[in-house]
Amino acid sequence: MHPGRQLGVLGLVFAVLYLLVFFAAGASGSWKDRLEPKLGLDLIGGTQATYIASQAGGTPAPDAMEKAREIIQSRVDALGVSEAEVVIQGNDTIVVSLAGEAKEQLKSLGQAANMRFRLMTAVTGDVSAAAINPPSPTPSASASGSAAPSGSPSVKPSAGASGAAPAVSSSPSTGGQGGGMLAPSPSVTPSAEPSAAAPAASASAAAAAPAPVTPDVNAQREAIAKKVGAAWAAAEKLTAPVDLTTDPEAGLPFKAFGSLTGEEVNALDPKMQFNVPTIGCEQLEQRPNGAIDDISREVVACYQGAKVTLDKAEVVGDDISEAAPQLDSTTGQWVVSLDFKSEGQKKWAALTRKAFQATATEPCYIAASAFGSSGETHCSVAVVLDKTVISAPQIQAVLTGQSQITGDFDAASAKELADQLNFGAIPVTFTPGPAQTITATVGDQQLEAGLLAAAIGLGLVAIYAFFYYRMLGLVIFLSLGLSALLTFGALVFLGRSIGFTLTLAGIVGFIVSLGVAADSFVIYFERLKDEIHEGRSPRSAVPRAWHRARRTIISANAITIMCAVVLYIVSIGQVQGLAFALGLSTVLDLVVVFLFRHPIMTMLASTKAFLSPRVSGLGRVLRSSQTEESVSSRVKEA
Repeated sequence: MHPGRQLGVLGLVFAVLYLLVFFAAGASGSWKDRLEPKLGLDLIGGTQATYIASQAGGTPAPDAMEKAREIIQSRVDALGVSEAEVVIQGNDTIVVSLAGEAKEQLKSLGQAANMRFRLMTAVTGDVSAAAINPPSPTPSASASGSAAPSGSPSVKPSAGASGAAPAVSSSPSTGGQGGGMLAPSPSVTPSAEPSAAAPAASASAAAAAPAPVTPDVNAQREAIAKKVGAAWAAAEKLTAPVDLTTDPEAGLPFKAFGSLTGEEVNALDPKMQFNVPTIGCEQLEQRPNGAIDDISREVVACYQGAKVTLDKAEVVGDDISEAAPQLDSTTGQWVVSLDFKSEGQKKWAALTRKAFQATATEPCYIAASAFGSSGETHCSVAVVLDKTVISAPQIQAVLTGQSQITGDFDAASAKELADQLNFGAIPVTFTPGPAQTITATVGDQQLEAGLLAAAIGLGLVAIYAFFYYRMLGLVIFLSLGLSALLTFGALVFLGRSIGFTLTLAGIVGFIVSLGVAADSFVIYFERLKDEIHEGRSPRSAVPRAWHRARRTIISANAITIMCAVVLYIVSIGQVQGLAFALGLSTVLDLVVVFLFRHPIMTMLASTKAFLSPRVSGLGRVLRSSQTEESVSSRVKEA
């Protein structure tokens, strides 16, 4: 290839890279802001979160803690090469540190990600506000306390429900994926705003502190019974949700339950959680993590403003073989596509068959009917992640193939859920501690001293190169400068696109790569001297020296890249960042070698300065060559 074309390709590479730097991967702000690389925890500090683990039976086992650490590390790695620190402290604590402001990312890292698929067997409106503060007895009060929510207009299922790969979809438009119909939100309009405070109590009751809650469930219930007083006996007699439509004040005997905490509500029997009208979704959502993880019993959760009872979990997250985020081409919405394992697929088909073939007398059919439907009614299957019901579509077919979870997803949240399902559920329950900002472990003075030392070292190399190679030293200087610009652009772009952060270990990797680049110059230039010493002219020596040195340069850089790859695979943390930086800068150095160093040397070989021993840096070799040519010509004349 002509040298000018090679230089043109290099210019194109620079143009594309810096267009990506300035305009791609979420670039925003001023031009200066767009050129800022993402720095690591040891350079700018970051955010640290503490997760305290618990497990049934007491302190988590060491192998469970290590499994939890590995899953959290995998979730962090899915965010990019973020140089995160995930360590176990003590017997029950995991500390996660991420560079920069990362509180939003840390929120979901300790989430157990227990996926459960449960039949919805009962539904009642969240009437806690109206039960605690009943409206004045007027004829218009009847709408506020329906135990079974009135149906909103139903959503028609998609006509194309017979696709080969049916999918569970909570979107009103299932787009032909064969999933289900969205169960509309129950229509419950309380006449009074929810009360933030506990119900009014006597002065003596207010002064008495509630009994401490013990881990034993029976002891907890005894303590709660004392706290709510006579309301406990009334709640035990309930066999169905209290109907406020005929008597808006029917919830007042249960008013004391409105003061329970989420942990106290969790100790109650699921039927009591469901039937007591003063227990609302706000309290249910405040239950501790793992409150509804038990797959062998019914649980109570909230969905679209209603309390729902969910059956035993017949399909769980471990039955999923692979989850992937996808953009549904029909609806334009992000979904999570699911592939089940062999046994899991059988369980999923059995569950959807049960939901699809349920008769009008079965509880799940009655619950689905309570939401209202403009078409044929079938049971709903709730997709539950930890304490949250993501969606609860009515099943419109027996699903035997790939399925989908739809919901209020964007690209990031769909990927987050897919990653959580792929990496598995954390085997312990975490209580998150406060996220706090931590300062840089390397002070500004040490960082400045390190960069100054690197600059001095590069300066000495440049001085030596100019002294020893003269004009060829300029080629070294320009090549290193171009490599640095390419590396910097790649660093900024990768920081925004995959989360690569620059730490001191990464800086070390870049500096080491400069030494590898300098070695390739020495190989090429010394090979050039050998060719001239063997009697070739400088112009003919340049391509021949390149041809013979190229193999050595490629071999040396290939070995460096392989070492970087192996180091990246077998290491973790900052050592992984060093390997990534070393491999990246070595690859970019090869780009500069082929697209700049060789063509620029070819162009310089045709200049008068290159033929000058004093300017080119080939002094002794050129003088020796010229002397030998002069002696040879004299011998021929004689």
